[in-house]
Amino acid sequence: QVQLVESGGGLVQPGGSLRLSCVASGFTFRRCAMSWYRQAPGKERELVAVITSSGGSTSYVDSVKGRFTISRDNAKNTMYLQMNSLKPEDTAVYYCYVKFAARDDYWGQGTQVTVSS
Repeated sequence: QVQLVESGGGLVQPGGSLRLSCVASGFTFRRCAMSWYRQAPGKERELVAVITSSGGSTSYVDSVKGRFTISRDNAKNTMYLQMNSLKPEDTAVYYCYVKFAARDDYWGQGTQVTVSS
């Protein structure tokens, strides 16, 4: 079955960095575009970054452009989110996401990122 397992979250001071990982299994990872989403308390889940199956193209929500980098290693079935210059407003649960077709999509369990002094 499809599994997405995130890790790498934690507590970091403003201006600090974290690297999130998402290990995928149960599907052909190298053929699928992948995404990171986040959900802050009391807010809707929002798309943070997307990467194509080859990793050749990426896109970001405006609020993280220049600070976050999405990448993947298809040999390791793993996607990453490098987060630099973190701000308190980046505090959220971060989720890994894959969609195969309408009504056929999967979420990881999420990893908490807290940016606070």
